[in-house]
Amino acid sequence: MRVYVPLTLSGLAEAYRTGELGAGPFVAYAVTPGLREWYLSDDIEELEYAALSRAALASLRLIAADPDAVRRRVVLAVDVPDGKAVADPDRGLEPGALGEVRVDGAVALARAAAVHVDAGDAEADVSAAAGALGAADQGDDDARFVVDGAEDHELLWFATQEIPQLVGAGE
Repeated sequence: MRVYVPLTLSGLAEAYRTGELGAGPFVAYAVTPGLREWYLSDDIEELEYAALSRAALASLRLIAADPDAVRRRVVLAVDVPDGKAVADPDRGLEPGALGEVRVDGAVALARAAAVHVDAGDAEADVSAAAGALGAADQGDDDARFVVDGAEDHELLWFATQEIPQLVGAGE
């Protein structure tokens, strides 16, 4: 099963340093029954993009919670065995939990398929979105517009071999 793990650049650097993603359980996003029902599509690529987008929003939340985090969203695409990632059936259709899964236990970084990261030119919009996230969650339309400004930036795709350069370990 492909899952999309929201991170920050420092979280990616930690995974690179240790060779694994957390001790678990941790939150990721995947094509769940709830996401399928919400998105109303049978196209797996569209559904995976929706899961990736949910993870990008979760990455933005991590950035908002860490004033020292680089203002670039990071999502790691990881393949885990079926059954290792489980959606909560009681929360599957809640707007905040669409596509959310819990991954049990640590996952080797070697299981990563790709990394998705904002380009440097997205940092100002991501920073503004991180600052507006709380108000957007409370229904402020102007703040929602600011958050959407970050979502207008497509995450760039990187091969896992590029992780050292992304985290500054390859310099």
